[in-house]
Amino acid sequence: MLEKVGEGTWTCDGTTVPFYGMPYTTRMTVVVLPQNQLWVHSPERLSQSLVQELAGVVKVAYLISPNKLHHLFLPEWMERYPTARSYAAPGLIEKRKDLSFVKGLQDYAEDGWKGELDQIIFRGSPAMEEVVFFHKESKTLILTDLIENFPENHFKGWRKGMARAAGILAPNGRTPLDWRLSFVFGKKRARRALTRMIEWEPENIIISHGNCIFGGGRDFLVKSFRWLQSSA
Repeated sequence: MLEKVGEGTWTCDGTTVPFYGMPYTTRMTVVVLPQNQLWVHSPERLSQSLVQELAGVVKVAYLISPNKLHHLFLPEWMERYPTARSYAAPGLIEKRKDLSFVKGLQDYAEDGWKGELDQIIFRGSPAMEEVVFFHKESKTLILTDLIENFPENHFKGWRKGMARAAGILAPNGRTPLDWRLSFVFGKKRARRALTRMIEWEPENIIISHGNCIFGGGRDFLVKSFRWLQSSA
C-alpha cells in the first residue's frame, strides 16, 4: 500500500526479486502532480489492492523507468493504464523493443512534471546510466540503484558477506561495487551529475533497495559518494 513520506510524495514497498542470487526488496515512488496526476517511478507489481487505492483518486499519467534494469512490472501498468505516458532510461528502449515508450528520459524535466521535479542523467559508466530525480517541495532525492542500503540483517550466510563486500549494507550504503568499478574512465562525467545532486540540497533520499534516508540527506549523499571523489 502507498505510504506518505513527504508533501506530495509516496512510496510503495513491493515484491522481493532475485538479483544474481540475492533477494532484493524493491520500492516504487509516486508523486502527485497538479490536477491529481500521478507520476510513477519504477512501477511495482500491480496488485488489486493498489488498483483500488488509486481508483477515483488520481489519474496515472506518467510511468518512469529510471534505469535499464527497472522495467519488470512496466507492461502490466501500461496495459492497465493505456493513456499513461511511459518514459525510458538510456538503453531501455533498445532493450525492450516490445514496449511502446513516448521517448527516452533526458537531462531536463519534461513539461508534464518540470514544475514539481528536476532531473539529471548520472553518466560515466558503460554498464548503465540512471536518471536521478529531485522532488522540489519535499526536498526529496529519488534514486534507484545508485545507492543501495539494505538493513544489516537482511541477507544471511554468504549473501551477507557478498553484500558487505559490495558496500550495500546500512547505515553505509553505496553504489554496488561492480557498478562503481565501471566508472574507472568516466568519473569526471559522474561528478558533474553528483555536483548537481548535492546542489539540490536534499533532505531526504528515497531508494529502491533498502532503507531510505529521512533527514540529513545531503550529508548522507556526500558520504555515500566518497568513492567517486577520491581519485581522478
